[in-house]
Amino acid sequence: MRVMENVYAGGRSAADAVRIRPATAKDAEAVTGVFMASRAAAMPYLPRIHSDEDTLAWITHVVLPTSTAVWVAEGVGEDGQGGRLLGFAALAGGDELDHLYLRPDVLRRGIGSRLLAEVRGAVDGPIGLYVFQRNAAARAFYERHGFTAVAFDDGGRNEENEPDVLYSWTP
Repeated sequence: MRVMENVYAGGRSAADAVRIRPATAKDAEAVTGVFMASRAAAMPYLPRIHSDEDTLAWITHVVLPTSTAVWVAEGVGEDGQGGRLLGFAALAGGDELDHLYLRPDVLRRGIGSRLLAEVRGAVDGPIGLYVFQRNAAARAFYERHGFTAVAFDDGGRNEENEPDVLYSWTP
């Protein structure tokens, strides 16, 4: 896996750079924080099914060690050192984007697009993903990136019982 760095266009300083790197077990707490904050901000209608502790255990013992790959986006300081975690993406089963979440305060800066590009670079063929039907912002994001809705579900397949959409992208 490659590590990528970027300084935003428009003359921003190196403090605004973002690095995409493979996640490690040490990222579990920060990934959990991004996951919970993003879901709370983007999907306040979702029922809260699990405690913070259970969510951390799931990220620690399921998502990070069993996903095909997990990448994190982190801010890079002027000293070139990694800093705060801004978002993450997880690939499951070799061809399913299982998670792509960003901190609510860093949306619309190209970070989600960079994480998605990392996922696309790791998959040799089509990619599928599920999005809740009511998550209009996520649906618009994936559609802008060439994903097509291929199936709609009544929510019976997820623990939130929230209707979702299966999207597919083919290179």
